[in-house]
Amino acid sequence: MDQKEIIEGLRPICLCKGIKKKVFMKHIAEGIKTVEGLKKATGAGTGSCGGKRCTPRITDLIKNL
Repeated sequence: MDQKEIIEGLRPICLCKGIKKKVFMKHIAEGIKTVEGLKKATGAGTGSCGGKRCTPRITDLIKNL
């Protein structure tokens, strides 16, 4: 893993809960490939915004697989 990948993995996807991209990528690698599945596995979407900020980011992660 190079430095760029490490830095990218630390990028927050769910700002309310502080959940980083690497957490989502771990779950995707384990076979969870739906927005709802990733939200359930990580707790994303349960913060103060109700998923308004992270849902599009999670969708983009899945689209870019």
